[in-house]
Amino acid sequence: MDTAAAIDLTVAMLAVRLKNDAVGWWEEVNKSPLWQDLIFHVLSALYGVVAVVALVQLVRIQLRVPEYGWTTQKVFHFLNFLVNGFRCMVFVFRRDVQKMSPEIVQHILLDMPSLAFFTTYALLVLFWAEIYYQARGVSTDGLRPSFFMINGVVYIIQILLWLITWWKPVRFLIILSKMFFAGVSMLAALGFLVYGGRLFLMLKRFPVESKGRRKKLQEVGYVTTVCFTCFIIRCIMMCFDAFDATADLDVLDHPILNLIYYLLVEILPSSLVLFILRKLPPKRGITQYHPIR
Repeated sequence: MDTAAAIDLTVAMLAVRLKNDAVGWWEEVNKSPLWQDLIFHVLSALYGVVAVVALVQLVRIQLRVPEYGWTTQKVFHFLNFLVNGFRCMVFVFRRDVQKMSPEIVQHILLDMPSLAFFTTYALLVLFWAEIYYQARGVSTDGLRPSFFMINGVVYIIQILLWLITWWKPVRFLIILSKMFFAGVSMLAALGFLVYGGRLFLMLKRFPVESKGRRKKLQEVGYVTTVCFTCFIIRCIMMCFDAFDATADLDVLDHPILNLIYYLLVEILPSSLVLFILRKLPPKRGITQYHPIR
């Protein structure tokens, strides 16, 4: 055997060994109650931090502009607080949640924050759509009714799927529920792509000397990229979760997968968006600030 062939054989054997070691470590961590508790507590702590940040930002906005009611910005931060706070509590009591009966209760507790996450960031799409159409002189009267209608339809369908699954808990209905939410995530991603992209291009056409143009342009571009990416990842992961038992996120013995999934689709995106949108509104002269009615 020549030297080159010997090197290739050694590299191949090393690669196989590393792969086996990685698979063994993955399975060992997944089956270890100690690692499961550690990872779920880490997720709980991360969600708790994000919830506190959202609450602090909400209080800061209220102190800055107390004369305004529930504006879009305030509702957005409040929903972020609720979603992340609820996730925090679910992961604190993850083992208790897994023992709940009937099983549909587990699905509701794990899936409801995902629906609320969709509503939270759909609200951001609504806000951008209003800005875009107002800047073009187009009526925005139908945007808010459409927002509430879309969310209402999504929640009604999901609740019906939960009720049917409770009545007849077959595998097909669980797959259908997860694929439905994959479709909802795709809808949110397209919303950010369409209205975030439109607003970005509109701001890009503004004169260079426009006050705050560059900063607002970066803000819209960053948030659009982060949110579009996170909802696309969620869509893909939900498809795998629906058809591949090894990618099931609703069981205790997939803690590493849970860590990766929730970091990519909720914790990191929420943290980045809250950081990007950290600027407080001015005390007076707020023209783009819209109360929720």
